Amino acid sequence: MRSKALCSPTILLITDRTDLDDQLSRQVLNAKHFIGDDMIMQVESREHLKALLQGRSSGGVFLTTIQKFSKDIDLLSKRSNIICISDEAHRSQVGMDEKVLITDEGVKRTYGFAKYLHDSLPNATYVGFTGTPIDATLQVFGDIVDEYTMIDAVNDGITKKIVYEGRASKVIIDSEKVKEIEDYYNRCAEAGSNEYQIEASKKAMTQMEQVLSNPDLIHRLASDFVLHYERRIEEGSTVEGKAMIVCATREIGYAIYRELVAMRPEWTEVRQGAEGEVLTPEEKEKIKPMEKVKMVFIRQKDDPDELYNLLGPDEERKKLDLQFKEPKSNFKIAIVVDMWITGFDVPCLDTMYCYKPLQMHNLVQTVSRVNRNYPGKEKGLIVDYLGIKKNMNAAMRRYANGGQTEIPAELTEQSLKLFRDELDVLRKMIYPYDFTLFWKGSPLEQLETLNQGAEMIQATEEKERRFMKHVSIMTSAYKMCHNDDSVTSQEVNEEHYFSGVKSIIFKLTKGEAPDAAKMNRRVLKMMNDSLISEEVELIHNMVMDNAEEIDLLANSYMARINRLPLKNTKVKLLQQLLKRVIDSVMKVNKAKGVDFTQRLNEIVRKYNDRTDDLVFADEVISDVAAQLTDLLNRIKDESQLPEGIPDIEVKAFYDILKMVAEKYQFVDNFTEEQYKSMAIEIKGIVDDKCRFIDWNKRDDIKAEMKVAIILTLAKEKYPPYTKDEVFKEIFEQAENFKKNVIKLESAPTPRNDAYPAFDDYSAMAAENEPQS
Repeated sequence: MRSKALCSPTILLITDRTDLDDQLSRQVLNAKHFIGDDMIMQVESREHLKALLQGRSSGGVFLTTIQKFSKDIDLLSKRSNIICISDEAHRSQVGMDEKVLITDEGVKRTYGFAKYLHDSLPNATYVGFTGTPIDATLQVFGDIVDEYTMIDAVNDGITKKIVYEGRASKVIIDSEKVKEIEDYYNRCAEAGSNEYQIEASKKAMTQMEQVLSNPDLIHRLASDFVLHYERRIEEGSTVEGKAMIVCATREIGYAIYRELVAMRPEWTEVRQGAEGEVLTPEEKEKIKPMEKVKMVFIRQKDDPDELYNLLGPDEERKKLDLQFKEPKSNFKIAIVVDMWITGFDVPCLDTMYCYKPLQMHNLVQTVSRVNRNYPGKEKGLIVDYLGIKKNMNAAMRRYANGGQTEIPAELTEQSLKLFRDELDVLRKMIYPYDFTLFWKGSPLEQLETLNQGAEMIQATEEKERRFMKHVSIMTSAYKMCHNDDSVTSQEVNEEHYFSGVKSIIFKLTKGEAPDAAKMNRRVLKMMNDSLISEEVELIHNMVMDNAEEIDLLANSYMARINRLPLKNTKVKLLQQLLKRVIDSVMKVNKAKGVDFTQRLNEIVRKYNDRTDDLVFADEVISDVAAQLTDLLNRIKDESQLPEGIPDIEVKAFYDILKMVAEKYQFVDNFTEEQYKSMAIEIKGIVDDKCRFIDWNKRDDIKAEMKVAIILTLAKEKYPPYTKDEVFKEIFEQAENFKKNVIKLESAPTPRNDAYPAFDDYSAMAAENEPQS
């Protein structure tokens, strides 16, 4: 903006829709400091546009729509230091040609908005941005000066890859109708790639709509959609369950809606959040009660009463986009025609069902709705109900410019083979265990089958690692082929079983759930619904991250773990239990926490070195379990307060004083009463200095605390000789405890005249101490 070469230019950011103008205005206004110009403004009207530009010699960033440039707009400026930047430069931004209309009132000649823009700013520089340049784009803006293709964006992690799944054969089973659709696309191709020429073929489009409106086709499409959508939900193949059905016409969209709600009437129930979602207070403010499936059309006066009422007024329709973007909203399925298929970003949308004839740039713009980044999202899926694969590839060849030349299909055949190969490997790994009770037995038997499988796989660390790897490969392959009709119910059950075993092992090993959203819903539901035995409940609570507070060191809880018959599982539970307990210890008593962690790591190392020799492994596992139990008991004993120690804070300093004395071999120089007395005084000093809300950020306060502790210890001649490490470890304990446990209250800030901070404590040693 301050460029001398450009003479401090004026910049116009031009869009062709008010919603895009509003969106861009918010983004640019938020970046005012970065842009470096205080004159940033959204243009309100043609008169406002004139007032802003006429007479201005430099500077300013103005956001407007192309529609404000009409035939009655005058010359606004002859300046050359004006830069017009057009977004979506493949639509109304390129209307330069004259159009002749012959009416009863005579011949009328009109031009596109772009012609009036160029006339009003004849010497400006014009820059266009578009993901899909058409011939007219190049004619108006000139040659491409820089490009960033879809494949570039995927490689850089800016967007996700788009994959294709053809399901037209599930809907259009009449070969004659298939031929009619192919003829339509051929006629469009013969008409040329220019969007206006294609759309001029009204007769072809009308015939196409008649084919697609066939009630039998729409019924089959709705049936297949429900099957496909619900299976993706069940298998965790979609991150938030958001789907968009793109229809050829409003009438077709309405017909699909009626079929869907007839098959799934519960989708019309108004809920604030999706079933099973827990909303925070902030989310409850943003998310509005809504149906699961809704049509997104502009309602018209001649609409049937039911459709008219369902669509609601424009004000309500405008709120739908915000609700669809909310991941936890109950609004999951949007039925659209023209709205939302360009310039509309929903990061959590990952599936689009296409039942609309689309060509070239319109097709690329539409399918790009599913390629936005979102946590847990691996790809965007296009489900094709028309047979548009050839057109998609043609569009990609045109706009990829040497990059990706086609949208890859979901490689169902290869994925199916890989899925079955991996299933076979996993069956052999768990042989001879019969896990068919997982789908044949009672809920409790099903859960016990999961636990037994996890126990077998944990026989050695190497076997556990191989199993986890093969389940990951199997799951990825299954997600790409699970809608294939040849996948049997037994294969589905086996996939659910091995995924469930993996989830339990993952939790026992890592101490956290394996991406709860991806954990198979059948296993989750089974765990929630079953009558749980004592041994299953322990594992269940670990896997499900039960929030209920449990006294982890209670005798009753330890007894339940020790009664577990599954030895590997018992060891993993004891490991996780110890990690939780030691984490709690570490927060209040760093020295003991470090000591216990080292002991735990030594025991775990012994367990990880076990072999597949069943007798020897069994001995190792039993020994490890006993050592883990002993360590837990030692921690429990350490948690008891000795006589004369009033609370855990004092005990933490008592422990560090004794530990340091033992480490540097002067523990016998002091009595128990001296250790307790010093610990109580240190705790008092720390409490006093940590009254201030920002104590841990204030070097002056920390210096005061260090000096006070050193003087207190020096009175007792602790340590008996100078040792900087002694004070360092005590100070670390003081900061660690206060940082993790104490909730500080606000207090007045002390005057800033304390001793300076320092690290050499030798000058503060007690008098007459021997020097080390």
